[in-house]
Amino acid sequence: MIRNISRAAMTAAAIVVTCSSPTLAHISLATTEAEAGTTFRAILVVGHGCDAEATTSVRVQIPQGFYNVKPMPKAGWQLETVTGAYDKPFMNHGTELTEGVTEITWSGGTLPDSQFDEFTFRGTFGEDLAAGSTFYFPVIQQCGDKESPWIDTSGDADAEAPAPGVVIKAGSGGHHH
Repeated sequence: MIRNISRAAMTAAAIVVTCSSPTLAHISLATTEAEAGTTFRAILVVGHGCDAEATTSVRVQIPQGFYNVKPMPKAGWQLETVTGAYDKPFMNHGTELTEGVTEITWSGGTLPDSQFDEFTFRGTFGEDLAAGSTFYFPVIQQCGDKESPWIDTSGDADAEAPAPGVVIKAGSGGHHH
């Protein structure tokens, strides 16, 4: 489970410098590029269940470097967030933020294996993220008693369970919404 992976290990693995596009995971992001220092609407696309079982929970880890996160409620699903301290403060319109959402879970709903759906949250990428790096959002997909961990942040195109990732582009210096 994601909770058993140390936060430091998740943070270190979350940003991997790569020149290639992120692989398309079974849970993927609708948008796979973003500028450093900008607000990003992350839309996780769940394309199928686990071994033909319906998806009953989607849990996403929010690594350091993605701040001021706000999840979108989803009809028929319960929404839960976990908060924690940022490694370094984040300035949000003149207000210093020292903690924020580190994990989001949508649960209690049912997404049949034969259907797809989207789970949405937004936040701001840190201005110090390197252009050309890939920023990963590790996800655990629960399907009843079965679990599919989409947490591989190696950047390996042949990975069995790649985490959804965003290629970071050089920021234009603005804090966009």
